[in-house]
Amino acid sequence: MSQARQALEEMGIDPFNVEIQKILSPTEARIAGRKVLLAGTNNYLGLTFDPRCIEAACQATRSEGTGTTGSRTANGTFAGHRALERELAEFFGCAKAIVFSTGFVANLGVISTLTGPGDTLIIDGDSHASIYDGCRMGGADILRFRHNDTADLEKRLRRLGDRTKNTLVIVEGIYSMLGDRAPLAEIVSLKKQYGFWLMVDEAHSLGVLGQNGRGLAEECGCMDDVDFIIGTFSKSLGAIGGFCVSNHPELDLVRYASRSYLFTASPSPATIASVRRALQILAAGTDLRERLWANAHRLYEGLSELGYRLGPEPTPVVAVHMGSKEETLACWKELLESGIYVNLVWPPAAPKGESLLRCSVSAAHTEEQIERLLTAFAELAHRSAAPPSPDTHE
Repeated sequence: MSQARQALEEMGIDPFNVEIQKILSPTEARIAGRKVLLAGTNNYLGLTFDPRCIEAACQATRSEGTGTTGSRTANGTFAGHRALERELAEFFGCAKAIVFSTGFVANLGVISTLTGPGDTLIIDGDSHASIYDGCRMGGADILRFRHNDTADLEKRLRRLGDRTKNTLVIVEGIYSMLGDRAPLAEIVSLKKQYGFWLMVDEAHSLGVLGQNGRGLAEECGCMDDVDFIIGTFSKSLGAIGGFCVSNHPELDLVRYASRSYLFTASPSPATIASVRRALQILAAGTDLRERLWANAHRLYEGLSELGYRLGPEPTPVVAVHMGSKEETLACWKELLESGIYVNLVWPPAAPKGESLLRCSVSAAHTEEQIERLLTAFAELAHRSAAPPSPDTHE
């Protein structure tokens, strides 16, 4: 790690510590003294500057202060925290909800508390780091299946035999690196056959998929078949925090056993208030999602026409497969210098040891901004070697 860091310093750039000097809007910022178009923020619905959310946060700060200064089990459960839990449960049509301080902490707390020695966890190989860490903390046996490969999943289930009754399978609604969906309907069919428990992390699909924006489980018509839904406030809802919803009454027991719930300061009143308002906006209509998907399709199709090799399907996460780490870094730097910020993703974060330039689209992006982004990638392709052939989208 030290050698890799030194190599970056010798190149005069550290892509993993970019300082945003000033946020100008949901889609623009100032970086290194330059006005930059933001295309790597996960701000899917563009709600970070919504005046209704900002005003709710300001009112909560004036009336309840800047922070709780305690965990949920000490002095950190305010009326707003309980209200948000009720509203999340209602939004998902579930009986119970728990709010955590971050989405990462939600996965740590729920997974490590639900499972333990003698249980089995089966996770998609491309699962988020928080899922991996939550699995390790619980002490259960951990199995991985190949990304989105239900045949590989079933092979592992068959080998478990009766142990499937104490098995939790975890998948994601939209995977954060390549933007593809889990084959949830097929996994639910396996659940009915083998009797395992099912958790879906809807972090990147909340507010994006489903008729009401509830995520992949809603889109697939599988809400009643998913035992636990995990989510975050830091994407579509424009804040920070995490949650779990479920119809199992035992979910409340997590409050008494989850270390990341018991020993972490609870979200600030401002955060809770802005999330409650954002959730109301999400539940009220589809305009933001329609704009988001129009932008996502335009960017995906435009990059494909330019010859770039992309993720397997158009979603608000548009991953561009690149070449070597050095080539990818050079392209990322060139985009930034031309006023475009995207995410640089290197192994091991990128699947299959590849390097990616990861774009995330927002409902707040204008048509002109999407075209500007495409123009920048077109110029990049023109100046560098021809991009990989789009014959097969992986």
